[in-house]
Amino acid sequence: MTTRQRFSIQAGAVLLMVAGSACGANAAQCSSSGGGFEGWKEDFASEARAHGVGEAGISALMNTHYSTATIGADRGQKSFKLSLDQFMKKRGASTIVARGRQLKRSQAALFASLERRYGVPPGPLLAIWGMETGFGAIHGNQHALSAVATLAYDCRRSAYFTDQLYAALELIDRGAISPNARGSMHGEIGQTQFLPKNILQYGTGGNLDNAGPALAATANFLHAHGWQAGAGYQPGEANFAAIQAWNAATVYERAIAIIGQQIDSDGAAE
Repeated sequence: MTTRQRFSIQAGAVLLMVAGSACGANAAQCSSSGGGFEGWKEDFASEARAHGVGEAGISALMNTHYSTATIGADRGQKSFKLSLDQFMKKRGASTIVARGRQLKRSQAALFASLERRYGVPPGPLLAIWGMETGFGAIHGNQHALSAVATLAYDCRRSAYFTDQLYAALELIDRGAISPNARGSMHGEIGQTQFLPKNILQYGTGGNLDNAGPALAATANFLHAHGWQAGAGYQPGEANFAAIQAWNAATVYERAIAIIGQQIDSDGAAE
């Protein structure tokens, strides 16, 4: 190797290091306070453009706001620390069971078609639907994209919600969701509360604010996580792992299994 060649390689390495440092300096940095959110949006928008996000998604991102309500909810999920009995009572399990049994009968054709396609019986779907939104009564009224962007900016779970934010921007670019969609504190939307990445992966078409598409997406999620038609779904049984994939809180998982079983075991009209 000649001196000139060695110098060229060294110079190239220095340039790469400088370029890398510049990229690092411009990269969107997480924070535990809201003061840098507007600057973070500018940096994230540059990264998003490089990842192929279109102008509809970028415009939606730039119109988000830092959600202190979302941060408060993310830090204070106290109900998941309750005992199972306390959690079931707080969530109104008996009411969900009673209403779920009624819907199982009144929408029998819908649930039969979902079970034929995905192998999931009505009980777990109705339990999730009832637990998440009271069967569509409470969707949440937070600006969903702002909630997701806030959690992507926040350092606690930045990587996880950065993936969710990219998925949300892709959905907006596609016209699949509105930039002003309303949802829950963490940005979940629809009757069974889907985060953006799950909409991309398991949505089957249609507006998730409507029961049919939301329940189909939920059944598809459970099926994709290993649901076996005809197998049990209580703790220790084959399909409980699919329920665990839906929510990481132990009391929530067990509540879905119990409520679902009580709905599925109902044989007589009330």
